[in-house]
Amino acid sequence: MADTNYTGSMVSEFIIVGFPGLQDREVKAILFAVFLTVYLLILLGNLLLICILAADRHLHTPMYLTICSLAIINITFCTNTVPTMLAVFRSTSYSVSFSACFTQTYFFLALVSTESYNLLLMAYDRYMAICHPLHYPARMTVRFTLQLIGVCWLGGLLTPTLPFSLAFTKRFCGPNRVLQCFCDYSGVLRLACGDVLLISYVVLFVGLSVLLIPLFFIVLSYVKILLSVGRAKAVSTCSSHLLVISVFYLTTAGVFISYRIPGTSVDMRVMGSVIHNVFPALMNPIIYCLRTKEIRGSLVKSLNKNSIFPGSK
Repeated sequence: MADTNYTGSMVSEFIIVGFPGLQDREVKAILFAVFLTVYLLILLGNLLLICILAADRHLHTPMYLTICSLAIINITFCTNTVPTMLAVFRSTSYSVSFSACFTQTYFFLALVSTESYNLLLMAYDRYMAICHPLHYPARMTVRFTLQLIGVCWLGGLLTPTLPFSLAFTKRFCGPNRVLQCFCDYSGVLRLACGDVLLISYVVLFVGLSVLLIPLFFIVLSYVKILLSVGRAKAVSTCSSHLLVISVFYLTTAGVFISYRIPGTSVDMRVMGSVIHNVFPALMNPIIYCLRTKEIRGSLVKSLNKNSIFPGSK
């Protein structure tokens, strides 16, 4: 009998396949180079955003604290999965231990949940600032905002508890090939022995709740903002937030739809998951640096202050 672990499973490791239809060495080398570049840009962009927000005391406000939290989520989220993708593209066969695979899956679900809650907090902050400007300074203090951010992170870390408790009641006795570029919960759950239909419904319910309930209140917040100040001012004031929210939910919806459309190739599903992993984290710092006047101004000021060209100061 194969070695067992503390869950009573007969599987001691999982093989991460990557793109089943793209196993050619030259293609995998190109994918490695592309995603290594993207990962470095994600780290650079989000770290730059965090440094700008930390260095400028004028940006130590509730709105920018939530943006800083989002940047930390982006870095953590990609660091949880992208190194595994790179290892898969670099090797002919990449395996990961049972416990490491489930740990990665846990943090993947936890960080997606945390990002959803953080986006809701950002929408609430804009709603209070625009619709209740007189009460905003008293209610949305820096301390209270940090407490709300902590609640978002704690809620995100607790959200996967039920799906994982159910998954650990199942035995994994083979096969052990995960058709993804990282340890994806649904991909791993399909490898469990026995009926997982009930668990799948529970996971679907939890996932939709985590995404749709915050989305409902986000939409409600922006509808109230729109009715309060008019379309033009609402767009000019909240355009960055709306773009970030749209990128997150559209990529998430793309992954969900790809698994629900019959006949969708495995490679397309994997590509959808990969885009969901890297695209929001890549775009968020670009959106905020280009479309938020205060962040853009602080960045330009920092560049001019540290410029080696005297004439640019």
